[in-house]
Amino acid sequence: MKFRSVLALALILAGGFWLYAALRSGRYYPPGLPGLLPHSRAGKVALAEAPPQTQYEPDELRDINIYRRVHPSVVNITSQIIQYNLLWGPVPASGQGSGFFISRDGYILTNYHVIAGARRLTVTWTPQPHQTHRYAASVVGIAPQLDLAVIKIPAANVPAVTLGDSGNLEVGQHVLAIGNPYGLPGTMTQGIISSIRTVQEGQQDNGQPGADIENAIQTDAPINPGNSGGPLLNSLGEVIGIDTLIYSQTGSNIGIGFAIPINSAKAVLNELLTTGHVQTVSLGVETLPITPDVAQQLGLNVDHGLLVLGVTPGGLASHAGLQVGNEPGYIGNTPVRFGGDIILAANGEDLKDHSQLGNILLLQKPGSTVTLTVLRHGRRIQVPIRLGTER
Repeated sequence: MKFRSVLALALILAGGFWLYAALRSGRYYPPGLPGLLPHSRAGKVALAEAPPQTQYEPDELRDINIYRRVHPSVVNITSQIIQYNLLWGPVPASGQGSGFFISRDGYILTNYHVIAGARRLTVTWTPQPHQTHRYAASVVGIAPQLDLAVIKIPAANVPAVTLGDSGNLEVGQHVLAIGNPYGLPGTMTQGIISSIRTVQEGQQDNGQPGADIENAIQTDAPINPGNSGGPLLNSLGEVIGIDTLIYSQTGSNIGIGFAIPINSAKAVLNELLTTGHVQTVSLGVETLPITPDVAQQLGLNVDHGLLVLGVTPGGLASHAGLQVGNEPGYIGNTPVRFGGDIILAANGEDLKDHSQLGNILLLQKPGSTVTLTVLRHGRRIQVPIRLGTER
């Protein structure tokens, strides 16, 4: 009798537990119980469901078509490098960036900092979902001073992008960025051109100063680590820039990204493809950047420019007639002569340091003329300098 009581109690407890679990999961309701439960559902709820979307707004359709056309031309670049730990032991490491085909025979344009120091480069190309190809890539040409590089994979008939013109961009115009942020391939973001300005990249991993980017395209299109080297597109799907850096205190996008204007790349592509590098152009002039402190000390009525301290005999500056001053002075312990020409601008762009002038010269075609705005004895004059046919 006692055994039957225990068994009955056990069955009651088991049944109660099962009923509790069934009610919790919503799989069972005893007859009449649903009506007693205030939040229960008796039967299937009718949902308002739409068929698959087939119509889009004009701007949506434009961006969709651009993505379909350009995405197959964008690749992921993985660089294998060697770093060193605190005991100077070699430690393999890798970095990621983006790039895009500029010709049908496998040439890829990217940032120099994406491939800098790499012992091995791997390009991952995903032209269609679930269709991935991997290639070992070789370096064709580098321009560290412009943060540009060209690499190549052994592939033919790849889809190349259309290179646009970055010479007439407008703040406010629509732009798209395609790349591999954080290694996520085929990511597209959108925004506008926020500004056109000259910026300097931060110090590189090898300790070298970053490149000065003339007329950099500032955009609020989200750009994150891994986007570097990818294309910035206009509303026609043409490449107008190469995504290269962001301004951020967190390492992630806060709406301030920068791209190298594509015209800067087009100006040196031929040299990169044929010689593997870009020759620097020198005016043969020694200069001192004019800062507010320097201007105050020397009594100059300017807030920018390059003060001419010396001219190399026979150089371009000498032939153009740039003049050195005759007022003796010192920079630190180095004797110099002040009172000479001040180069205020080159081709209309105000100058703040010598590297900025060097980059402007670097982007000129051999045989072209650069016009310097020079302050001489209080007067502004224009000094044309014709670059040589060989650089």
